[in-house]
Amino acid sequence: MASTTNRRLLPLFTAALLTALAMPTAAAAQLPQGVTREQMWYAPTAEDWKKPVQLTFQRTWEDALALSKEQKRPILVCVNMDGEIASEHYAGVRYRMPEIAKLYEPYVCVIASVYRHNPRDYDDEGRRIPCPRFGCVTCGEHIAIEPMLYEKFMDGRRIAPRHIMVELDGSETYDVFYAWDTDSVFDRIKKGIADRTIQAEPIVRGDKSILERVKSRDVRDREAVEQAFAAGQPQMRDSLLKVAETMGGDAPVDLLRLGVLGLDVERATAARRALAQSKQEGAIDLIGEALKAPLAEDERNKLVAALERLGETAPQARTLALVHQGLASRDGGVDVKGWAQAIEAQPPTESVDSYALEARIRRAEDAAQREPRSAEQVITMAESTLELALRKDPNAARNARDAERFAQLLFEDAREQAKRAKKFGLDAVQDGAFRAEAVIAAASWQLRDLEAAYAAAEAASKLVPKDASSYSAMLAMQVFAEARQNAIVESIRNKTQWKREWLTDVHTAYSVLEKHPLGQDYHFVDHYDFVKALGGKGQANAILDGGIARFPASSALHERMRSRILEEQGAEALEAAYARLLEKQPSADLAWYTGYATLVVAESHRRRGESDAALTAYERAIGRFRDCVARNPETAGNTDHYISMAHAGRSRVLLEQGLLVPSTQELITALRTKPEATATFDGLNLSASDTARMLRTMLRAQKLDDQLAQLEAALKEVDQDLLKLPAYEFQSPDQAPQNGGPARQRNGGR
Repeated sequence: MASTTNRRLLPLFTAALLTALAMPTAAAAQLPQGVTREQMWYAPTAEDWKKPVQLTFQRTWEDALALSKEQKRPILVCVNMDGEIASEHYAGVRYRMPEIAKLYEPYVCVIASVYRHNPRDYDDEGRRIPCPRFGCVTCGEHIAIEPMLYEKFMDGRRIAPRHIMVELDGSETYDVFYAWDTDSVFDRIKKGIADRTIQAEPIVRGDKSILERVKSRDVRDREAVEQAFAAGQPQMRDSLLKVAETMGGDAPVDLLRLGVLGLDVERATAARRALAQSKQEGAIDLIGEALKAPLAEDERNKLVAALERLGETAPQARTLALVHQGLASRDGGVDVKGWAQAIEAQPPTESVDSYALEARIRRAEDAAQREPRSAEQVITMAESTLELALRKDPNAARNARDAERFAQLLFEDAREQAKRAKKFGLDAVQDGAFRAEAVIAAASWQLRDLEAAYAAAEAASKLVPKDASSYSAMLAMQVFAEARQNAIVESIRNKTQWKREWLTDVHTAYSVLEKHPLGQDYHFVDHYDFVKALGGKGQANAILDGGIARFPASSALHERMRSRILEEQGAEALEAAYARLLEKQPSADLAWYTGYATLVVAESHRRRGESDAALTAYERAIGRFRDCVARNPETAGNTDHYISMAHAGRSRVLLEQGLLVPSTQELITALRTKPEATATFDGLNLSASDTARMLRTMLRAQKLDDQLAQLEAALKEVDQDLLKLPAYEFQSPDQAPQNGGPARQRNGGR
């Protein structure tokens, strides 16, 4: 059989949220004559990005609504997108200008963006890590608010940049997008307030004590309270937590987070006590974090009970409660210990080619003609036929359609043989009942008869075979795990209760697959993704560690390891972790992964405006990719792609620093290293093509004719289709579609 089976992708609800947005275009306006798009929305410089964001954004929609009603101020929804030229300009230039911030002050502002700029929202002690692009919110907050705002106000069109004024009654006063200039946007923002008949309440903050401000939903009060807790003495912290506890279910979650994750044991206990009363969906993740620590049984039960209470309206909480019950249980699950013993008792499965399998089947058929068929003969034929069918590769055949049909006939034959064996009676056959159900499960799954596949897999899961090392045994466990996953997903989708035993079944079935001699990296991937999506982060991490240990070259597992390190420890830890791995286990594969990890670190520095650190990290990444080629020259084509992207990244950083001459040389190097990478978006949603357009404009403006000529010559060597504006960036009003345009196919960062 091939190294992987044709497994169906599970309908996991962990699919990426990221949906593309569209570039501003106008249906009734155009750029001023003689002004290019790069001049109108000029790129922020390194100095621009270092300036603090002047706009004040509220953390959640609920906070914004409460303040809007309390102060009688309208809400201004701001939508932004990484890499899109006007959005970059707003985020890096306009939102950092005090005079522009004045225009936004009469509003209660919220910001929506689906792109992550910090890998973490909180540090190890629960302190917030503000988004470097938008200031006072975390990346998790501006990501979480986007789907809700899309549903409420965006009329089915994801467009950025965009500004929507929402009145106290929830009605929209204006929705500004597809504007060719910034003045028209700011004029509308001013006019929205000038034309308003509702008189806003004066904002009073200075005469409130820090304890009174605990109950405020304004982001500025929340920040002041959290700063007071972080800097305060035990008495101040006790007072703040006491006020929070009196608020019952409305206690501010980020204040409780500081207490729960802080190093002070007494305050952590008080914070968990308040957390157990919470009525806010924002508390769900924090309860999950609190449950990762060793707790007294009574305290743990109260937190799980809080999840169950929140689960009456929030499916995520109900799911997390079941996770903490189901992953800890072994009731009703597969007998992992029995399977492990059965696997260890058998010699490693020998590889048998298709010719040998066909010969085995012919011998069994010949024997059946000479003597009466037995259950052992029939079930052996069924297993051999199944394995032969799994080996058939339609893509390798002269006629792919015929090969696929032949494989389907083999699966049908294997299933019928297994059913026939059951009629013979399998009591005298070793593992007879299990072997028959396993073949039926695997063959039915391949035939897309999922109802039969799942039923047979469930029957097989209740048995522990003496020989557990076969393909059919492995596939039966895989199908059983999928059946339970699908049942859980379907229940979550339909908002119905599911049994915690189902999760126990998933967990134990994958535990068998991960020890099975025919187990694959995708078993670890599916197990990890599922448990992590349900909220079992600690258990998921153990699964991922086991996967990396068994499959150290798996790209899917390394992708998840990078994400985990970024989320839990930050970018700096990522490069160090891979350097240690490479030192322990030198190989071309790990050299590549180390180079890629360093590339991710370089992009992280760029997001935080750390230009010099980004430049040196890019240089290290280039060196590590070259080391990979030295170890294995066959990787040159792939590594050149990322070396090209690293040079393009350096070019962008130098451009933002105003160093146009070295920026030009870096970009030319990128274009000539791997021309095919020119249109590939990096982790900040920018491509070499994007940088070339902006750099060309700036070279002309500064009359750097020699560099411009060199750049133009290099661009002529590239496939011109790679230099075109993406479909979302319409260059004239006539090109703007009536429905708002197609989505921009940017990625969501690494």
